[in-house]
Amino acid sequence: MSTPTDDEIAALVVAARDGDAAAWDALVDLFGNRVRAVARSFRLNQADTDDVFQVTWLRLVANLDRIREPGRVGAWLATTASHECLRLLRKAGRQAPGDDGWEDDLVDDGRDVDDGLLVSERDRALWRAMGMLSPPCQRLLRLLAADPAPSYLEVAEVLAMPVGSIGPTRGRCLDHLRTHFTRITAGPEGSSR
Repeated sequence: MSTPTDDEIAALVVAARDGDAAAWDALVDLFGNRVRAVARSFRLNQADTDDVFQVTWLRLVANLDRIREPGRVGAWLATTASHECLRLLRKAGRQAPGDDGWEDDLVDDGRDVDDGLLVSERDRALWRAMGMLSPPCQRLLRLLAADPAPSYLEVAEVLAMPVGSIGPTRGRCLDHLRTHFTRITAGPEGSSR
């Protein structure tokens, strides 16, 4: 499926505003993963991620007739989800929410148990390394890993950072992630386990 243009997205927004359920479903298909990625970038547990997802889409329903640039509804959704995450964290009085293990719910691809254990161990090490990154790095990498991937302009709006600094910051964050992951997976003699 090719990425729709801003004009095609704007047409979906207008159609959804006019009551077209298929257009609404298409918007959710296009941007649902992005909204969830924003919530996960704040390290919310699954229940809070679901709440942010629902509230973000409800806010879109309430504001469909006020969207100034319908072709950029993806950025609007990401920004709204980000604001909802911050509101939720403030309301709960917490900086970093607890981990309920949602990232361990990996797809079973039918491989042997040993293969699955190795993959699971690698994934746990990766998530541990991810948890060692600064919160800004975690949010940036989680947003950039969303499917479909947001544009740098959308990421810049959500994270309130210059577009030109996203690539270099991403590179530094990935270097830190690689360093942490290597330390975690290195055996006692420095060899990989």
